[in-house]
Amino acid sequence: MSFLKDRIKIIDWYIISKYLGTFLYTLTLFIIIIIIFDLSEKLDDFLSANLTFWQVISLYYAGSIPYYVNMLSPLINFIAVIFFTAKMADQTEIVPILSGGVSFNRFLQPYFVSAFIIFAFNLASNLYILPYTNRLKNSFENTYVKKNDPSTKINIHMRLDENTYIYMDNFDNKTMIGNKFNLDNFKGDVMTKKVVAEKVSYDSVKRVWRLNNYSTRYINGLKEKLVAGPYGSLKDTVLDMRPDDFSAYDNIFENLSNKELSEKIRKEKVRGTGVENDLLFERYKRWLSPLSAFVLTLIGVALSSRKVRGGVGLPLGIGILLSFGYIVLGQFAKMFSLKGGISPLLSVLAPTLIFGLLGYYLLRKAPK
Repeated sequence: MSFLKDRIKIIDWYIISKYLGTFLYTLTLFIIIIIIFDLSEKLDDFLSANLTFWQVISLYYAGSIPYYVNMLSPLINFIAVIFFTAKMADQTEIVPILSGGVSFNRFLQPYFVSAFIIFAFNLASNLYILPYTNRLKNSFENTYVKKNDPSTKINIHMRLDENTYIYMDNFDNKTMIGNKFNLDNFKGDVMTKKVVAEKVSYDSVKRVWRLNNYSTRYINGLKEKLVAGPYGSLKDTVLDMRPDDFSAYDNIFENLSNKELSEKIRKEKVRGTGVENDLLFERYKRWLSPLSAFVLTLIGVALSSRKVRGGVGLPLGIGILLSFGYIVLGQFAKMFSLKGGISPLLSVLAPTLIFGLLGYYLLRKAPK
């Protein structure tokens, strides 16, 4: 405690309390508004599924509220900094601080302490909370809200390991059943075994794949041997694949824990199904997107620390415009990464780097 007393002065506690208080108040207000609009939009889906109030809260909003908090955090962070800093400037609170011998860099310290708290919370949320709450939210949406959306992926080709390839005509993510399944084993460039099944289904209890109406062809040079079971025969087999490898939903990667995400990236380097950029973008986003707390805080202080005519209106308007620009730039960077072949790491960092340079420029121009 003595260390904190020596390092953090009364004015620091004042700014930190203003920063975090405004941030939490504004975030809570936005979340309530979003829940009201979201509930009015999805109410028919909830009623048609005969869901109870507790089911909606525990299965959907318990997962969606952390998602909304994470999504809105950069925007609310920026608005909060600009609002209370512009208000301090309008009430002539900043001029006496700087005139009293406090440098502008020292004035920034409590802002960055607050930004670090938000950064740490967002990082912990990205790594340890959101993968599990997103699983709740997405599972609920896919079952009750997007129930009419296509749940079947077609024309599936996948490499399981160096010698094994599979093909399915289609796979239904709701029933976990695939049709016209083929498995080919190779030794070098030569096929040694081919397994064909009319259907393949996943047993989530035993964690095995069940082949229906299957046959196995063994190939040894010019010699072939066909082993086929009777019609309707079943066979359980262990394969290095899971139903979520064939998901038709676009939110599947948000559900993966960090361990699952790393394992999926490792397998994708072998399989080459075309989702490696999606997986890498998700990994980098979890680690790097919380850095926006520092960048937006810097821009917010630099923009709103000067007293201007009209009070807080002009800085707040510019701040809202820039915060939406940050979000839009992030979405463009994501699309360029997933569809345009740009490095996922560069795409995740691009908004932070560009706005970081803007923040540095505004800091140089800010009143000292």
